[in-house]
Order: sequence, then C-alpha cells, then structure tokens
Amino acid sequence: MEDIKQEIKRLCAERDAVILAHYYVDGAVQEIADYVGDSFYLAKIAKSCPHKTIVFCGVTFMGESAAILNPEKTILMPSDDAVCPMALMVSEEEIKSMRAEYEDLAVVCYINSMANIKALSDICVTSSNAVKIVRSLPNKNIFFIPDNNLGRYVAEQVPEKNIILNRGFCHVHVSITADDISRSLDEHPDAKVICHPECKKEVCDTSDFIGSTKELIDFVKSDDAAEYIVCTESGVLHEMQKSAPQKKYHFVGAKQICPNMKRLTLEKVRDCLLNNAPVATVSERLRIQSVKPLERMLEAAAK
Repeated sequence: MEDIKQEIKRLCAERDAVILAHYYVDGAVQEIADYVGDSFYLAKIAKSCPHKTIVFCGVTFMGESAAILNPEKTILMPSDDAVCPMALMVSEEEIKSMRAEYEDLAVVCYINSMANIKALSDICVTSSNAVKIVRSLPNKNIFFIPDNNLGRYVAEQVPEKNIILNRGFCHVHVSITADDISRSLDEHPDAKVICHPECKKEVCDTSDFIGSTKELIDFVKSDDAAEYIVCTESGVLHEMQKSAPQKKYHFVGAKQICPNMKRLTLEKVRDCLLNNAPVATVSERLRIQSVKPLERMLEAAAK
C-alpha cells in the first residue's frame, strides 16, 4: 500500500497533477488526495488550481464538470464507469416540454447531472448553495432537476417560488427511512439525527440538522453532542472521525454505500496517472453551452 502511495506522489510530481477526492470515495483515496470536499468545493478548486492535470476521484459528472470549466487542463478519471444514476434521471425532452409550458421559467440544474442537461439549464446548484441561489433568481417558476428530494427541500425553504419537481433521486439517500432512524434512536437515545437534503421528507422531518456533506461535517465539529445518527453516504465517516475523533457516529443501514463512488481505488488512481487515461472530455460545442450555468453558479454563490 505504501509503495502505491509513493508511486502516486511521484507520478503527480512528474505530470504536474493534483488529486481531488469527494467525501464519499474510499478513505484510502481521500488520504492521498490534495483536496477533499463536496461537489461545490471541488468545482471551485478545479477552476482555481494551477496544475495542468487534475485527477478527479468521484463519479463521472464531476470529472465532466471539471472538463467543462477547464478546457486547457487534462482531467483524469480513475474510474470512468463510476456513473451517478441520478445524473441520468432527467431528459432533454422534459426540459423542453417545461419551457414550452411555462413562460417565466428558470431551469435549475443540480450539479449531479450530465453536460447535455447542464447545457439546457439556466444555472447549476449544489446542495450547499441551492436554497440561496433559487431564492435569488428573478423567476417565479423553477424547474428543479434532477433530484426530487433536494428540490422539495428547497421548495420548503423558498415558499414564494413555484418549484416544479422532477422524478430523480439518490438511491443511497432514499434507502433511509424514518423507521430506520427510530430503531437507531432506540439503541442510541442520546444521539442527534443529521441528514442530507437528498433524503426523503420523513427523514428530514425527524432530523436535528439538515445540510450538505460539508455542512454535516462542520456541524459535528462544532456541535456539543457526543454521538450522531448519520443519514448520508458512509464515506463521510472518514472525515468526521478525523475532524471530531472523540465522537461516535452511527449509520442506520447497509445501503448507505454508493457502489459507484467505491469504484475509486488507489490502484486506479496510480494507473490513470501511468496511462494518462481515462480522460474526461466534452465536445467544444457542448462545453460552450454547458459552461454558462456552471459559471453562473460560481458567481451567484460568491455573492
């Protein structure tokens, strides 16, 4: 294992490469990354870092977004078959149909989507900035894609907007139920329940805190509770234990694992650097169309 880590460091130096890793990938991959974060943080780092090569340890839409924002850089994806199912849960036809039905419509696209969907959207969001951005839009009607649960959560926080929901979902987050939490609370009655807004309403309603992956990590660092029932992908445990090792973390079920995120391994990180492949690419035509919603997100979130 140490040999692979050293080889990765050597290859990064040779290729002027930086490693970005999402909180949901395996802890060993997080440990060798230069930057670890959620989708919004990693998008900002990909845009601002000076390196010629970015090794993006996450699912394919993340690497694609980095390629859209950085056409002059090489974006390596250690596992190009790590596809987020949610990213495929909206179609171009659905967006065009909504635009035809509503005159005053903004298509708000969760960053968990593919380039062709971003290209038809007005602005992108992440779970950490969706409420802020939707509230700031001048449009009354919002078609929120692709995640139904995050869209519902945003609608609850911004009731002045008419938010039209899509059918998409994260299979990890929707697998968690209120009954799961109830059983866990029976075992850990002093624990606080924290969840991601991609969870179902019944889970959000029973939670003490709702937030993006980064916000959940920040919460357990600053909060005074001693233990938590964590309702999101279990990869977050690695950073939580680093940030607040004195606390206890409980997960409610075996389904809190994204198999696509777990495709990322140290061996694949090394191999992509050795082979300079797989590379995340988008056509220049599609890149020009899809970069605008991403850049609008970065601008709006910075205000």
